Amino acid sequence: MQLEFDYWYFKETLPKLLCRDIINFAKSKNDTQFAIVAGVKGVDKNSKKLNKRQKEKTLKTRNSKVVWLKEPWIISKILPFMKTANKNAGWNFVIEDCEAVQFTIYEKGQYYGWHSDCGIKTDEDGKIRKLSASILLNDSSEFEGGELEFCHYTKPNQEHMVLSTKKNLTTAGSMVVFPSFVFHRVKPVTKGVRYSLVIWLRGFPLK
Repeated sequence: MQLEFDYWYFKETLPKLLCRDIINFAKSKNDTQFAIVAGVKGVDKNSKKLNKRQKEKTLKTRNSKVVWLKEPWIISKILPFMKTANKNAGWNFVIEDCEAVQFTIYEKGQYYGWHSDCGIKTDEDGKIRKLSASILLNDSSEFEGGELEFCHYTKPNQEHMVLSTKKNLTTAGSMVVFPSFVFHRVKPVTKGVRYSLVIWLRGFPLK
């Protein structure tokens, strides 16, 4: 599938004060989990603990912490931008609903390797992730590394095919929206802590 735009940027979609409130709220829930990766046997997004083998397999792709958020006051601030991107970028995916928001913490040395969000069934209803969004919650001056990068190809192994968001996602509240099948990664954080939100809009395949 060839798209005119692989991703769509918004600058400072959420006020910095709101971003800080979200960080503090997520931390206050005391429900931080080790981030899991789809495809690890015996693990789904509701898994609270991983055995040693599952954790080792997960760490080959991802090392971060997450908190799941379902609060309408957060989701309602994000959805209008995702719908605008879906229209303006010409994707026009038929969207049915959205998943809970994933608050993600990347501390020094943590990362998320190359992956796509597409094709992951999140419920028994057969819906898949169609549109993804990542919102930076703290200024990039507060951490080093942690760049979100995209690859246009199905096998992201050539650096010249990679496009970085380093120049675009620099301030708290900045957002990038992209089709869930686009390969992307978060490079290792080398200093400080990177906070972000990730949300997915779902729909039925082939629509």
